[in-house]
Amino acid sequence: MPGSRVADADIDPRDAILEVENLRTSFFTEYGAVHAVDNVSFNVRKGEAVALVGESGCGKSVTAMSIMRLVAPPGRITGGHVRFKGKDLASLSERDMRKVRGNDIAMVFQEPMTSLNPVFRIGAQVAEAIRIHKDVSKREAWKMAGDMLNLVSIPDPVKRLDDYPHQLSGGMRQRVMIAMALSCDPELLIADEPTTALDVTIQAQIMELLADLQQKLGLAILLITHDLGVVAEFCERIIVMYTGRVVEEAPVSELFANPAHPYTRGLLKSLPSVSTESRLPTIKGMVPSISKLPPGCKFNPRCPDVMEICYGNEPALMIVGEGHSARCYLHGDFADPERG
Repeated sequence: MPGSRVADADIDPRDAILEVENLRTSFFTEYGAVHAVDNVSFNVRKGEAVALVGESGCGKSVTAMSIMRLVAPPGRITGGHVRFKGKDLASLSERDMRKVRGNDIAMVFQEPMTSLNPVFRIGAQVAEAIRIHKDVSKREAWKMAGDMLNLVSIPDPVKRLDDYPHQLSGGMRQRVMIAMALSCDPELLIADEPTTALDVTIQAQIMELLADLQQKLGLAILLITHDLGVVAEFCERIIVMYTGRVVEEAPVSELFANPAHPYTRGLLKSLPSVSTESRLPTIKGMVPSISKLPPGCKFNPRCPDVMEICYGNEPALMIVGEGHSARCYLHGDFADPERG
């Protein structure tokens, strides 16, 4: 019922291909341990597109890197579980985890020019990604690389295999990165800000490509973005993060129609519109440093609806509708017992 505390995830774990449960990723600094990802739980179903959104510094990318077990020191996963098809990735050896990366879960990063090697041809790089995970000859891998470029709608794909990264546009380079990610038939694609470095027209083309590939290949997609507008027509559910925590989760249509957390409302109000005649409203202040978080609700210094209770213990995630939860005292007075 609305206003009640969320005890378990709304999604039946049997339906989920990815289960993130109470994930905590900590960085150990001279000031002590800080938690970039703090007690985060969510699921992704097979063939489903889910968005993880929030401003820069909210923990989205660290969550993605934690799923892939790519967090570099001084950071490491210090709590929780990440299960893929029931298998706990945290318990795998690094050798076994390398088999999961690419084969089962693949990742696309936001700036393809930093991911592609500028001194190797496109075909060589895509073919190498294929040969790492598949027992095929160089000739077979090269042919498969051409097929992958064709899959992501790169014109004249066989000719493009001989090009270097600098000879391709930003949008084409991102298509190459998607081709590399999908070359070993993963079931889950994590796309970390895949359109950030691209202009608006190319952004739309890349999102249309991802939607087409999702349908064609039956992919599950976890999309990391700061732009709610990008996910409006692409994703089925949205998870909003702030200071390393999930503050709201809902189906896309429900979140846009009835945002329950003041932070989510602020993000939605800041979206540009053709009907906007004055300056866009902004969320006051900045995301606080994870080493200097305020007591109580972490959004309270910036919140237009702040109340006295918000300065006490941190609120728990509370059910506000079907499949819809929010971490806000506006919807109940439940404090999270794990927070002091």
